[in-house]
Amino acid sequence: MFRIVALAGAITSFVVAAPAFAGELYGGVYKHAVDTPFTLDTREDGVDLQLGYRFDPVLPLARIEPYVFGSVNSEQGGTDFVGGGVSRKFGFGGVFVRPGVGLVVHNAPDLRVDPLTGLRTDLGSRVLFAPEIAIGMAVAPRLSIEASWVHISNARLFDSQQNPGIDMIGVRANLRL
Repeated sequence: MFRIVALAGAITSFVVAAPAFAGELYGGVYKHAVDTPFTLDTREDGVDLQLGYRFDPVLPLARIEPYVFGSVNSEQGGTDFVGGGVSRKFGFGGVFVRPGVGLVVHNAPDLRVDPLTGLRTDLGSRVLFAPEIAIGMAVAPRLSIEASWVHISNARLFDSQQNPGIDMIGVRANLRL
């Protein structure tokens, strides 16, 4: 619980301390370590709570929005991470698609071996790439909801021998400030 409060407090204090920004606060609930073709079984489980802040576009014509976020896993010993990146929202009538890419720093073990298979399941480096994609829709003038997929891995760039990755799939709400 302390990790969740600390994460919420850090992001909230950052947003409150920067009132000139009129970005977007977002938060969601995710299934942790979903089995997809992009990952190997890390033997992690649980639910992730994610909280983030999306800034106004830095390149207004391109509408590129920087963001910061954190994710706390509900399981003891599960992987938590914080990071940032950029995203872009593409609208199609009442719905939108929001791809993004960023970097995260995580607290998973430096070395972890699956006792059943003998395979390493650590993430290979402390810094990981974090591509994501979301599909959403506006539900009110300042509120939208999204279904989103977040993947974290080193893409074999930081460690060519080790890259199991972790996928999270969930829903989040976005509040435009």
